[in-house]
Amino acid sequence: MKRILLRLTASAMLTASLAMPAIAADTLKTIRERGKIICGTSPGVAGFSLQDANGRWEGFDTDICRALAAVIFNDPDKTAYVPLTSKDRLIALQAGEVDVLPRTTTWTLSRNASQGVTFTGVNYYDGQGFMVTKKLGVTSASQLGGASICVAQGTTSELNLADYFRKLGQKYEPTAFATSEEALRAYEAGRCDAYTTDISALSANMLKFRVPEEHVVLPEVISKEPLGPWVRSGDEVWFNLVRWTLFALINAEELGVTKANIAEMTKSTNPEIKRFLGQDGKFGEAMGVSNDWVVRIISAVGNYGESFERHLGQKSRMRLARGPNALWTQGGLQYSPPFR
Repeated sequence: MKRILLRLTASAMLTASLAMPAIAADTLKTIRERGKIICGTSPGVAGFSLQDANGRWEGFDTDICRALAAVIFNDPDKTAYVPLTSKDRLIALQAGEVDVLPRTTTWTLSRNASQGVTFTGVNYYDGQGFMVTKKLGVTSASQLGGASICVAQGTTSELNLADYFRKLGQKYEPTAFATSEEALRAYEAGRCDAYTTDISALSANMLKFRVPEEHVVLPEVISKEPLGPWVRSGDEVWFNLVRWTLFALINAEELGVTKANIAEMTKSTNPEIKRFLGQDGKFGEAMGVSNDWVVRIISAVGNYGESFERHLGQKSRMRLARGPNALWTQGGLQYSPPFR
């Protein structure tokens, strides 16, 4: 009797373990049946994801969603966006409320290992910094001992802040808010001496101030913040499609494939470009999409560099330098595995 019970228990556990991936593996099918992809986004960060005057979402992160919609439907506008706060974003993804989370969310061990979600790849290398008013007279973050600092709850910024002052052996007064927007408004209202988050977000938020020139970002970068799209764990097909969509954007820039020349590039005799654009091999079919999937991506949003310049670069309001987000051939960290 004991052996039978053990066999039944083991069988039930195996059945459950096999069923989990089967449920999770329906993401691409679900999206196709629904007729659109649902993307988690921030409530609004200039350059990354922000609604324009007509309510249309635009930004560097939303280009990931548009690229995926182009792959699946050959229509980058078959997307829906769900604004999520920092503390709710991963819970919403894990619960199936969104299909993918390209929202500025740092890749960490604890998130990847224990929250039922998986990181696909880095689309932006960032780091945490501090913003203060110029009248405070502070030129270094090390001078913020005893200061009150606004920060959003449920973020790596909150944890890094504690680590930073612990290492300095200084006390500080954390003033945590439910959302980044609330923390920013409190800082601007003078409720805190400083505001801390990713440096890219500090640059974006400065654009919201009545007098941006009254504020300054301090020089210290106190953390590593690799940002990129997240998916639910257990769905290898969807994970691969999201990951290689990001790599396709990067690889296109490496090969000089752009939105303007994509039609001409499909006629290239270069074997690397032929493979990449689906003229040779069936890499798209292997991932459950059409073999011209990369052509669809670049036709819709351009390559990685084009997306960066449009939303974050020197021709945008953000005016951010590429820095570590430059290609590896240009001194940066962005690098795509081979398409072969």
